[in-house]
Amino acid sequence: MEFKSWKHMFKLDPAKEISEEQLEILCESGTDGILIGGSDHITSENVADLLVRVRRYSIPVILEVSTIESVTSGYDYYFIPMVLNSSDTLWVKDLHHEAIKEFGDFMDWDELVAEGYVILNPDCKAAKLTSAKANSSLEDVVAYARMAEHYLKLPILYIEYSGMYGSPKIVEAVSKELTHTQLFYGGGITTVEQAMEMSKYADIIVVGNIIYDDFENAIRTVNAVRHTI
Repeated sequence: MEFKSWKHMFKLDPAKEISEEQLEILCESGTDGILIGGSDHITSENVADLLVRVRRYSIPVILEVSTIESVTSGYDYYFIPMVLNSSDTLWVKDLHHEAIKEFGDFMDWDELVAEGYVILNPDCKAAKLTSAKANSSLEDVVAYARMAEHYLKLPILYIEYSGMYGSPKIVEAVSKELTHTQLFYGGGITTVEQAMEMSKYADIIVVGNIIYDDFENAIRTVNAVRHTI
């Protein structure tokens, strides 16, 4: 799959505003892909609108599916989260089963990518929404990594701190467990130094909130990651 060689992605929230000028700079910054997704106010309309805007540029665009209702055709990939540390099976398999039951006859299976999620910020919306055990210990997270790699054989494991900068120690430990599963890191990257630090361990870093809070520093994270290769 194309994303196996990537190092950096920007994550855009369909519910947040971004100017045309900023979007052009973002898409032509040298980032490897644009990931579209969020937890609140995600609709088929704003997901489709953002896709149309990004499609003006020659960059891969991925929808991270958070609700069945928001799924829109035209994306290069559809990342389907399985929240491995959720205590509610709705977020591990039940929503997935519902979607496949309804749309299975029409799905292009080559575009769907299962994405194991471990959410580690107990205060973030995603953790509360999915009933994630976000206070998981290092040993717990390593066990989830081994599940993803050896048992579930997932193509992606996403370590998500959403809104706070995470533990490099945990990300490093997870990276040592994965050979075939691609390690994504997302959460709280606000500086070039943080981007470089997490890129030492994660295959791909995902830069999100800083786009809306400090756009210039967000763009700088692209070159920061390149320098760690």
